[in-house]
Amino acid sequence: MNQYIGHPSQLSGVEEYRLVGGKGDGMRLLQVRNGLGLEFTVSADRAADITRISYEGVNYSYISPCGYVAPAYFDQEGTGFLKSFTCGFLTTCGLSNIGVPTEDESGKTGLHGTISHIPAEHIYYTEDDDQIVIHATLRDGEFFKQKLVLERELVCSKKENKLQIIDTVRNEGSRAEPVSILYHMNLGYPLLDENAKLETTAAKVEARDARAQEGIDHWDTFLTPQPNFEEQCYYHIFDGPWASAKLTNPKIGKGLEIKCDTAALDTMVEWKMMGERDYVLGIEPTNNRLVGRGELKKKNMLKYLEPGQSVSFHIEASFYNL
Repeated sequence: MNQYIGHPSQLSGVEEYRLVGGKGDGMRLLQVRNGLGLEFTVSADRAADITRISYEGVNYSYISPCGYVAPAYFDQEGTGFLKSFTCGFLTTCGLSNIGVPTEDESGKTGLHGTISHIPAEHIYYTEDDDQIVIHATLRDGEFFKQKLVLERELVCSKKENKLQIIDTVRNEGSRAEPVSILYHMNLGYPLLDENAKLETTAAKVEARDARAQEGIDHWDTFLTPQPNFEEQCYYHIFDGPWASAKLTNPKIGKGLEIKCDTAALDTMVEWKMMGERDYVLGIEPTNNRLVGRGELKKKNMLKYLEPGQSVSFHIEASFYNL
């Protein structure tokens, strides 16, 4: 024990609290500090996702106009997801659907699925001299339908400013189940502004649609906030074992690198949204395209887990000064 301090929380640790008031009333949050400048908030009632994140007091994440919204307010029809899309540093999308609302023989599924609005069934943290780990268990199950379990570890180093997201999805049912996942990681001001620059190690960058194609030569640079901006999305496709995306901003002298294991997450979606107040860059590791489950089935692109089978996803985020 460090002889200079009275309580470990003086330097680092985890503090748990609940929100009071508004649509987030009663939500359980865990505030994590690593003692080196990295601080973030885990939303236990929203899939153990990460809302606010900062490095050396500088905000890195984007918070949407709806702010904190408890899962009880979730509207899963169509694009109702957007009414409670807090964004934050991480919103997990899936497991039944990613991308546009969809319909198939299993029924209708809204934008980006439901996993981000499922509270952690069990959540706790462990800490030692090297790291802080948030452990969470989520169950995405329904009578007559899927029986999936997501085990999550958020590993925060106390030796360097690095955060790992390590997820394992397991099929506890008796039939094969489709599994789609998208890590909607949302970066905002002041890390993101017209001075920022994006670099990736992608072998290929594809525009999602005609609107994105208009800006294909400028996917790596950003504008000042624009009124009524229409979003642009790009698929970054990788060949190597690790995919990397770096956002740097020389104006504030800070940067962020997001890496993922391409064995399970072979694509990153870039969501470029330069609107006034809707000003956000999404870096989104994923295991599929955003055309919806129904269309993926038609194209034979949907990925499945057999009974008892599991798949793991690994993402690393590093925070640094230029």
